[in-house]
Amino acid sequence: MSTQLPHEKGFHISWDQIHRDSRALAWRLDGKGPDNGAWKAIVAITRGGMAPAMIVARELDIRLVDTISIKSYDHQAQGDAQVLSKPDEAMVGDGTGILVIDDLVDSGKTLEIVRQMYPKAHFATVYAKPKGEPMVDTFITGVSQDTWIFFPWDMALQYVQPYRGKD
Repeated sequence: MSTQLPHEKGFHISWDQIHRDSRALAWRLDGKGPDNGAWKAIVAITRGGMAPAMIVARELDIRLVDTISIKSYDHQAQGDAQVLSKPDEAMVGDGTGILVIDDLVDSGKTLEIVRQMYPKAHFATVYAKPKGEPMVDTFITGVSQDTWIFFPWDMALQYVQPYRGKD
């Protein structure tokens, strides 16, 4: 059994890195949509999927972007998932031609709920952990299940006192 705390095996992602990896995701998805290679729309899973979805939408010239909000955590405790908001059903239908984008798939529980709602959608994440990989059709980088990912929107830049001396 590991004695490491979750944050001790951390994978720190910068804004530049999430941008590069999200562009790589767009390139991987380019031409793979059901309408002569085109995608109809993007549904971003809030909140983490919003930044990658915006970048993919720009790269693939997709103008129709919406969100689905599912709450399954209270701080760090996981509970029953609850859909807080979702796109118009007439737009999304069964998911045909829709890209569902998130930053990370961890356990896959959130994507499993969305997949039940939109079974024909294409699910793409930037990062994937092994337990969640079966829920994703396309991802860029795999990380171990016990790695804690620090996204740039979860961190703040702060001044750090030098090791030796003073300013």
